[in-house]
Amino acid sequence: MNNLNSILIEGNLTKDPEIHVTQNGRSLCKFPIANNRYYKNKEQEVVQETSFIQVETWGPLAESCGTYLEKGKKVRVVGRLRQDRWQTEDSQNKERFLIVAEHVEFQSRPDKEGSEDDSE
Repeated sequence: MNNLNSILIEGNLTKDPEIHVTQNGRSLCKFPIANNRYYKNKEQEVVQETSFIQVETWGPLAESCGTYLEKGKKVRVVGRLRQDRWQTEDSQNKERFLIVAEHVEFQSRPDKEGSEDDSE
């Protein structure tokens, strides 16, 4: 029985996406996003907390992301959380979390004049 594993997050790409084709012919696109959270501390000062998250997309979604996304673009990602685990050559255990996206919304951002760029 599967437990619920769903995530929705917005952020800006911190690098251009990397697209690859696997040995079995499937497209894979990887890109990192930065998500900012703001809150007030005890002194009522606004504090920014930034999380950097790796995102993977597969198949036709990967091809679209590779074509239309670039560093700085804002995205909304819906997907599932995946944990990768591995061991280094010196026997250290490593792990990381990433999002395997099932849906990516390409969000426009205002241009310099303040109007929306609708080219996506």
